Amino acid sequence: MGIFSRFGDIVNANLNALLDKAEDPAKMIRMMIQEMEETLIEVRTASARIIADRKELERRSQFLEREIEKWEGKARLALSKGREDLARAALLEKATVQENRDMAVAEVSAINDQLQALDGDIQQLQQKLDDAKAKQKSLIAREQTVRSRMDLRRSGNRSKLEDAFNKFESYERRVDNLEARVEAEDLGGSRSLSDEFAELEKDDKINAALAELKASMAAAESAPAGAAGSDRGGRQ
Repeated sequence: MGIFSRFGDIVNANLNALLDKAEDPAKMIRMMIQEMEETLIEVRTASARIIADRKELERRSQFLEREIEKWEGKARLALSKGREDLARAALLEKATVQENRDMAVAEVSAINDQLQALDGDIQQLQQKLDDAKAKQKSLIAREQTVRSRMDLRRSGNRSKLEDAFNKFESYERRVDNLEARVEAEDLGGSRSLSDEFAELEKDDKINAALAELKASMAAAESAPAGAAGSDRGGRQ
């Protein structure tokens, strides 16, 4: 497959569709990134050669332009000396050089159009490459998350973690309720000096409640499993 044929296939490819069909998306995207990077290098190298060809054509066009002016001058000189035959020959050479100059100019124009289109395609491929790299990072992060969850399940500590999370959430809800009660009492009216002192007293009550709650949770977590079990048996 040629460079530009493969380049076009990659530019037109639907990255998400390819990953959806892949059995191993992570492996697939690594291969795609590698191929995109290699193709970009090849296309940029080919573009550099095309630009070099254009510069050569531009130099040739400028040289032929000077040749046209030179033969124009010779024709004028011949006519001024009464040598119409030489003037005709000089104009014939001028016409030939003009034809070659026009061909060189047309080639330069065609190369410019090709490079402009190629530049747009390179930008699209670069964007696809950036998207692929972003998706690769996302896939790696998702894989690490899944592996971490699997490790937690295998370790048998998931239930302990869930209990700890539930206790923490319960603690947060109780604190939120206490703060909400304080804020609700502050609604409406202006704050007097008495209100300021009353708020300080409420803060002390909240702090005391928080300290009591923390002590209660710490005692519950530090209590031996057997003691907790016998306590439950006694309550039954």
